[in-house]
Amino acid sequence: MNIQLKGKKVTLRDFTKDDIQRMWYWEYEANDREHIQWNGPYFPREQMSMEEYTKNYIYLLEEVNNNQTRSKLVIEKDGEFIGSVGWYWVSEATKWCENGLVIYDSRYWSGGFGFDAYVMWTDYLFTEMDIARIGISTWSGNERMIRLAKKCGMIEEARIRKARIVNDTYFDSIKMGILREEWELIRKQLLDYA
Repeated sequence: MNIQLKGKKVTLRDFTKDDIQRMWYWEYEANDREHIQWNGPYFPREQMSMEEYTKNYIYLLEEVNNNQTRSKLVIEKDGEFIGSVGWYWVSEATKWCENGLVIYDSRYWSGGFGFDAYVMWTDYLFTEMDIARIGISTWSGNERMIRLAKKCGMIEEARIRKARIVNDTYFDSIKMGILREEWELIRKQLLDYA
């Protein structure tokens, strides 16, 4: 079964092979690659050919074929690929995952598109998975992500001081999260608003 979640501003949907190639384009070739300055800029980025990149992400197509809970979905605006949402385990044993999003095309920043996508994605994960909490990890310089997480009901749970270096400057590492029972109290309001 294909996933397609429609919000007020964007649609979240399954990846295709073409989308994996679009993601590669935004990572390595696009003129507008400002997203790299905000999305974990302290992690080294390995240059990959499109073929290598596609091999690394082919599991996204297998999730669709096997009808698994998706680990990543495309963010689409009016039929155009603008970003992606994803999640990963921090501790499967304690049912703790972290999620996030990247809007590659900066023309769609600060217009509510990320909020719409993030609310739908968080709700999808709480609906589809037996998890106790969802969190994010970011850095203190990524003020947009911190504001987005707060707007979606997450609270700051940890601040590790001077843990990230970006452009030769120290920043704090920020951990934020929301529990399932907290999400249940605000989900309808957020989904109606998004």
